[in-house]
Amino acid sequence: MKIGVVGSGIMGNGIAQVFATSGYEVVLVDVNKDVLTKAKQIISKNLEKLAQKKTEIQVDEIVNRVAFTTDKNHLKNADLVIEAIIENIEIKLALFKELDELCEQKTILASNTSSLLISEIASATNRRDRVCGLHFFNPVPLMNLVEITGTEETSNKTLEKAEEFVSSINKESIRVNDTPLFVVNRLLVPLICEAISLVDEGTASPEDVDKGMMLGANHPIGPLRLADMIGLDTMLHIQEALYIKTQDSKYRVPELLRKMVAAGELGRKSGKGFYLYS
Repeated sequence: MKIGVVGSGIMGNGIAQVFATSGYEVVLVDVNKDVLTKAKQIISKNLEKLAQKKTEIQVDEIVNRVAFTTDKNHLKNADLVIEAIIENIEIKLALFKELDELCEQKTILASNTSSLLISEIASATNRRDRVCGLHFFNPVPLMNLVEITGTEETSNKTLEKAEEFVSSINKESIRVNDTPLFVVNRLLVPLICEAISLVDEGTASPEDVDKGMMLGANHPIGPLRLADMIGLDTMLHIQEALYIKTQDSKYRVPELLRKMVAAGELGRKSGKGFYLYS
């Protein structure tokens, strides 16, 4: 079967990698050739590390299952297309309208969004019964969960097929209703922002906040190091979206988060966030 992925950033290349590793033919599409080149390098590097632990991993064979292209026409006959582009509703609506017109009727269209409503995204198409959310977690090759989101118009057949796809790449899934941030981020994002507020107020250092949650709540890594991994710009966007949707003060955005993003301190990807990265 053929899988399409649109957007070759961190999430997109991770999604492409796990499907290719499970034997699927994958088309990874991006408007930027340089980003596609980088995605190929990242996928190869990740697989080489994995091959050191699992001898059955054939790096070249897996990479060759992925077609890196700027041409969306290669998505035409895909069985599933997963969108993993910027969290901007207008850009996503334009893309889903284009994919709806381009892809065959069999194609399921899915979004990897972590903050936007699937029903709103599906409204750009004439196949609302075949649109769903497939929310992967970063880093995709290592995280075992995928949140599957359906709308009132998503068919059971589509949701069942989505579950089959997730199971086929050796991941677990949960079904969630079409609500802002779904389940995991609805719980996780406020926790991270409260951790940021503790630092902003001078209650504790980032190191001690993280140490407290690791040793006191048995978290594998602290919330601030996790925020750096996710990207502080992504954290800001998600938290703002949740506050706008709910108008609930418990989802307020910490001022320190705004300042750090404005200063270009985005976490691991920029080399500096709550911690420094080489």
